[in-house]
Amino acid sequence: MITLVMNIVFAVCALMLAAAGIMALLRAEKGPTMLNRTLALDVFATVIIGGIALEAAYSRRTDTLPILVVLSLVGFVGSVTIARFASREPVEERRVLTAAEIARDEELRRKRQEQEEQS
Repeated sequence: MITLVMNIVFAVCALMLAAAGIMALLRAEKGPTMLNRTLALDVFATVIIGGIALEAAYSRRTDTLPILVVLSLVGFVGSVTIARFASREPVEERRVLTAAEIARDEELRRKRQEQEEQS
């Protein structure tokens, strides 16, 4: 009786993880910004980790624990790295401007200069 209940619990957990994985992949495909896609892929990595942990609990194996730790660290470091580069940097840091930012700044400078000449 206990094994039947545990099999049902494992099946329900597997279905919920599968649904979460599908929704995360759909969000990664759809998400309009890079941060939305990053968050969706982070959730998908968490679902993968949960799936591995579920399989380890089902088969009563402990040798997958290092794999879970490594995947967790890789997901964390990746998310932090992307969040770091996606955040706005203060002007004091003097970051390298993109070509579009340089063109925008030159256009604004040219318009100001024309307005000053007309005055």
